[in-house]
Amino acid sequence: MYLLGVDIGSSSVKASIIQGESGLAIGTVFYPKQEMEIIAFKSGWAEQNPENWWLNLTLAVKELVKTFSIDVHQIKAIGISYQMHGLVCIDKDKNVLRPSIIWCDSRAVSIGNDAYEMLGKDYCLNHCLNSPGNFTASKLKWVKDNEPELFSKIWKIMLPGDYIAMKMTDDVNTTISGLSEGILWDFKEHSLAKNLMDHYGLESSLIPNIVATFGEQGVLTSNAALEMGLTPGIKVTYRAGDQPNNALSLNVLNPGEVAATAGTSGVVYGVSEQIKFDNFSRVNSFAHVNHNQGHNRLGVLLCVNGTGILNSWMKKNVASQLDYTAMNDLATTAPIGSDGLTVLPFGNGAERIFKNVELGAQVSNLNFNIHSQAHILRASQEGIAFSLQYGLEIMHEMGIETKTIRAGKANMMLSPLFRNTLASVSGANIELYETDGAQGAARGAGIGSGYYDSFTQAFSGLQKLDTIEPDQKNVDQYQEAYQIWKTTLNKSLN
Repeated sequence: MYLLGVDIGSSSVKASIIQGESGLAIGTVFYPKQEMEIIAFKSGWAEQNPENWWLNLTLAVKELVKTFSIDVHQIKAIGISYQMHGLVCIDKDKNVLRPSIIWCDSRAVSIGNDAYEMLGKDYCLNHCLNSPGNFTASKLKWVKDNEPELFSKIWKIMLPGDYIAMKMTDDVNTTISGLSEGILWDFKEHSLAKNLMDHYGLESSLIPNIVATFGEQGVLTSNAALEMGLTPGIKVTYRAGDQPNNALSLNVLNPGEVAATAGTSGVVYGVSEQIKFDNFSRVNSFAHVNHNQGHNRLGVLLCVNGTGILNSWMKKNVASQLDYTAMNDLATTAPIGSDGLTVLPFGNGAERIFKNVELGAQVSNLNFNIHSQAHILRASQEGIAFSLQYGLEIMHEMGIETKTIRAGKANMMLSPLFRNTLASVSGANIELYETDGAQGAARGAGIGSGYYDSFTQAFSGLQKLDTIEPDQKNVDQYQEAYQIWKTTLNKSLN
């Protein structure tokens, strides 16, 4: 018996198969083989065509089934993970009306800031746990203000995962966890964030029906099954945003547990049983996958938009002759702290940790007589690690401890230099696991379908690969380099 998981990212779509009885992953594939296009008509904008997510998903699933010789009749359930905070608008015929405004689009920052001022800190933080900021509700308000004719045609709005579920099942629904990431959920009233929606002039009829994160959310239609190369009738039993799902994939479900990922963006995600928020919304609190009324499980999410995308940019523009392994090897030939060279990685839109300021990436203290290609590659990886540590300090103010960080061995976590820097500057052990978002979604499907009786059973096949401890011999050097980096950052902020 198999469980299928899909993960809709902004770079690619992944699909994974889990063997249900053993809990072991059979395989994972991704599509397309080159990064998906992000459309940016103006600076700070970022859009993608939802139809491309679906096309790449069908191609990924077909390749997965063929590569690993999967008997599709043995697939019991499907789980969906997706890029958070995106906006998909459909009409009554379930046609997409415009490209999705995705997570790293910053056009609605001023709209969210104005709403925060007018609605007040007390309502926004105590009810929604966040400023409306640059989240889905504010993006929809932007559409209302700037594309009124299109807005009038909207029947329902969805998050990216809701759209994928609709394509699979023809049912239009969403989850509380998803609504919370769009700042459309009121935690005090346990209902839609009516005050915010009224302020934006948004009718509650725009919101799809709410279903549980774990449980039957629809069944695969004949048309969808044909496009995916599967059999009709498979149940969709789990759906969550990529960061709550990444935490699930690492079995991070309870207070004191912390997950991290460093792909295009970098995220640290800690679980709390307290309704907590940051007074400046620099880090954000959302409903975790196992949150429900009377059983608080909040995910406190630190997100830095400019992390792995900086490393990718360096490969394309600074070290195009090298692969990532060679880049990492070359970077290690430069000393800790890169001889004073610093890189701020914030070149991927407005950053929440700076109250939605669009700071831009910066290289500082460059000396033509000292610094080489190795220095700038190391300084870039250090800058990514330091940016996450800067956010961790904000999380510490909220009482989220980070003694151990769990992560999948992927993306930036493949770099020993990056892992050692983050462990040494944060003081936390980093545990690496053989998992990814698509595998997490597959395990979620097993839980939602009832195949697994418990979370413990679902994660019996999760394999820990390594533990990276802080480099005690060089902790002082890492801390000194971090302080130089932070001084450079503060100068830029001021």
